[in-house]
Amino acid sequence: MKAPSRVRGYSLVELVVVVTIILTLTAMIVPVARFNWTRMKEMELKEALRTMRTAIDEHKRLSDQGLIPVELDTEGYPKELEDLVKGIELVGQIKKTRKFLRKVPIDPMTGEAEWGLRSLQDDFDSTSWGRQNVYDVYSLSERTALDGTKYKDW
Repeated sequence: MKAPSRVRGYSLVELVVVVTIILTLTAMIVPVARFNWTRMKEMELKEALRTMRTAIDEHKRLSDQGLIPVELDTEGYPKELEDLVKGIELVGQIKKTRKFLRKVPIDPMTGEAEWGLRSLQDDFDSTSWGRQNVYDVYSLSERTALDGTKYKDW
C-alpha cells in the first residue's frame, strides 16, 4: 500500500502575511528614497550656485586688477551670464581669452539652464533683473527645501 501524498504549498494566510510584510517594507523605503533624492538635488544646487558665484567673483577680481575691460554700468561684473562661458579678452594680452565657466550649469530643481539673475543695482531680494550686470544668481524653483527655506532664496 502506498502512503497518501501530502500536498505541499502555501496557505492563503501565509501569502497574505508575506504580502503585508513586503508592502510595509516598501512603505518605509519610499519616503527614505525620496528624502535622499531631494537631498542629492539640493547638494547639486548648492554646488552649481557656488560654481557660478565663484566665477562671477573671479571676473570681478580680474576687472578690479585692470585685466578685464570694464563696461559702463557693470561695476566690473559680467554683463551677462553667458559672458562667463564665452570668455573675456584680457587687457594687454594679444588674443588671450579667459573663460570662467565651461557651461552654464543646469538647475537641478527646474531641470533647465535658466537662472534668476540680480544686478548690483537691484535689491537683494529682487525677482526682476535690472540688466546692468550679473552680480548674483538664484534658482527659479518655487519649491521649498528640506530645511523649510525656498530654493530661490539660497
